[in-house]
Amino acid sequence: MTAQRSLVVRDLTLVYDERPVVRHLDLTVPPGRVTVVVGANACGKSTLLRGVARLLAPASGAVLLDGRAVHEMPTKEVAEVLGILPQSPAAPGGITVADLVGRGRYPHQGWLRRWTAADEEAVARALAWTGTEDLADRPVDELSGGQRQRVWIAMALAQETDVLLLDEPTTYLDLAHQVEVLDLLTDLNHRGVTVVLVLHDLNLACRYADHVVAMRDGAVVAEGTPSEVVTVETVREVYGLDCEVVPDPVCGTPMVVPLGRHHGRRPGPTDHG
Repeated sequence: MTAQRSLVVRDLTLVYDERPVVRHLDLTVPPGRVTVVVGANACGKSTLLRGVARLLAPASGAVLLDGRAVHEMPTKEVAEVLGILPQSPAAPGGITVADLVGRGRYPHQGWLRRWTAADEEAVARALAWTGTEDLADRPVDELSGGQRQRVWIAMALAQETDVLLLDEPTTYLDLAHQVEVLDLLTDLNHRGVTVVLVLHDLNLACRYADHVVAMRDGAVVAEGTPSEVVTVETVREVYGLDCEVVPDPVCGTPMVVPLGRHHGRRPGPTDHG
């Protein structure tokens, strides 16, 4: 089991080109749980994750890891505790899968960067968990989008942090591989890793999240369990979408059924006058 870390966002404002994207946001990430951040495009989800991972400095407020501001902590110290898989990462040209995944071990190595048996085992585990062992010797830039995404996830897993942040980790994956990745993250969570991820698919978010954070215009609109957050009213407020919310026939979690102009509610017997 990994250590249970405290991760708190306090009055955080994040700015791009002098434009506030996240505004005075407060959030406490439940330790040892899976938190999923949802919301429409450009609502600030990815920006929030970048701020939490100290990839973007706050204009005001703070991100506190075990009570310490992450932007004031040494980079290596943060990287030993908090891992990040950003959206659309880029690999150096010609690097092999094994070498890329091995880069996840850098925070655990000393000044001389000596490779150890523990590093070798961590990389092997990450490749096995993501089903990418047969790709180990291949250049990353020769892989398909789905293969490449699984390799990036393997690199994040090789880092073996107590907190793992992932920005849309199911991008480029078909439905079967999306479920495999989310099952894998759930397995990691059961080993004690706190997982925070951004997802677009509300129904998968409801299935896999312990805690859902719904954002709009750089602020938190609602947070809590999937049943507390994913309601007809909240979906309309966050996405501007009319829907029905029904129990998922497999899990019993909320399932969003969108209503469109051509596939809306069918008239009932009292609708004809």
